[in-house]
Amino acid sequence: MKNLRKLGVLVFSSLLLASCAVSEKKAVATIEAKSGSTVSGTVTFIEKEGIVTMNAVLSGLSQGNHAIHIHAIGDCSAPDGKSAGGHWNPTAENHGKWMEAPFHIGDIGNLVVGENGTGMIERKTALWSVGGKDINKNVVGHAIIIHEGPDDFSSQPSGAAGPRVGCGEIVRK
Repeated sequence: MKNLRKLGVLVFSSLLLASCAVSEKKAVATIEAKSGSTVSGTVTFIEKEGIVTMNAVLSGLSQGNHAIHIHAIGDCSAPDGKSAGGHWNPTAENHGKWMEAPFHIGDIGNLVVGENGTGMIERKTALWSVGGKDINKNVVGHAIIIHEGPDDFSSQPSGAAGPRVGCGEIVRK
């Protein structure tokens, strides 16, 4: 009986520790080519302890800078990506540069692509959530758009980055 009680305490303690462990939430956008491009890749969002880390790894792009944004609608059905709507901007700010006020919450910046056509970018922020209840923070259900050119960080409303060459809906995993 004593051993059974000890086993029960041990199981309860393990369950309590597991429930206190840091939970991780994840969302992914699989990028598909648009506007006749060959862009492909993945953008991953991982939320841990209230901080979201976004990692984008893309290929099939020309060398140089390419704007990357979160757009309002998680719809990539149009051949030119315009079904994703405009930038995700729930706070009604002017377009700008990442973390330099004013900026849209969807203004990620420019992805730097090397000679081999691949590029990566990472962002960390408490401004986003993965599946959270606050619709002004939740990235799930929106789209990632990759543009042909760089974001100039000043042209309104979207940075004059040119055609949309990649699109992926952000989906909770």
